[in-house]
Amino acid sequence: QLQLVESGGGLGQPGGSLRLSCAASGFTLYRYSIGWFRHAPGKEREGVSCIGTSDEITYYADSAKGRFTISRDNAKKTVYLQMNSLKLEDTAVYYCAAHPLSGLYRALCSGNSRARYWGQGTQVTVSS
Repeated sequence: QLQLVESGGGLGQPGGSLRLSCAASGFTLYRYSIGWFRHAPGKEREGVSCIGTSDEITYYADSAKGRFTISRDNAKKTVYLQMNSLKLEDTAVYYCAAHPLSGLYRALCSGNSRARYWGQGTQVTVSS
């Protein structure tokens, strides 16, 4: 069965950190570009960060630059999103998504190219 499963969400404090994980099963992860998206109530879905075939091939939305780090462990078939310096506005449901063309990681994040697989999402709440 082809699926993505997110974990690591929860309650974080402003200025704190959380690490999200996206575990893939049923397909060859290393061939795919992977993205982290978030959807907050009343806002449009945002492509937060996307990664190509390696940790050096990444894209970050302005809201994530300097605070979030995306990485992948192809052996574990897992992509991570390390979120530091959390802000109240980071509160959202976070989803990971996979696109079959690793070179289209920017298009994946920008919405110009659709993901093939989506996870079910994990809630991140930043509150003091």
